[in-house]
Amino acid sequence: MLTARQVPALRRATVRLQRGTSLIEVLVTLLILAFGLLGVAGLQSKMGVAEMESYQRSQALVVLSDMAERISANRDQAASYVTTGPLGTGDAEPVACTGIAVGPDRDLCEWSNALKGAAEQKLAANVGGMIGARGCVTEIRASNPATGVCAPGIYQVAVAWQGTNRTVASTLVCGRGQYGADDSYRRVLATTVSIPTTSCQLH
Repeated sequence: MLTARQVPALRRATVRLQRGTSLIEVLVTLLILAFGLLGVAGLQSKMGVAEMESYQRSQALVVLSDMAERISANRDQAASYVTTGPLGTGDAEPVACTGIAVGPDRDLCEWSNALKGAAEQKLAANVGGMIGARGCVTEIRASNPATGVCAPGIYQVAVAWQGTNRTVASTLVCGRGQYGADDSYRRVLATTVSIPTTSCQLH
């Protein structure tokens, strides 16, 4: 049985124990909060990467459709759109295309500038394109009415750019070797343009 002297001492010890417990609870709460904030920061970082990837892909689709439409609108000269190397980043096309005659050469010049982001500028710098954008036009099959097969000409338009994280390397060749040794940062979108033949006759 406690004496009158022991009761106050016991109360003081209980209060000190309770104060220590409260401090531990605060520290645990802060630790949990810190982990939660780190998780939110990581999620925001991943969302930023995904948003950038989505933006670049949408830009690539616009530029890809632009060249496909140019070829379709100028079918008689479709073969003149075939590129010997990638256009866009690092090419020799001029900044101003107004001095080039209307036709495939001018279309390719304007496409090159679109790949370089000339559609949107900030402080005289191109900011409207993808990172390291390049474009290629290749002939998959030439139209050959002389054989009597009436095979349409098929052209592939491809746009390559640099992604923000690694992924499986594309099998398409446009821009290959331009985005790192293992090509895992290269993104490529492609479409085909079919040029029908109307002058051949079946036998």
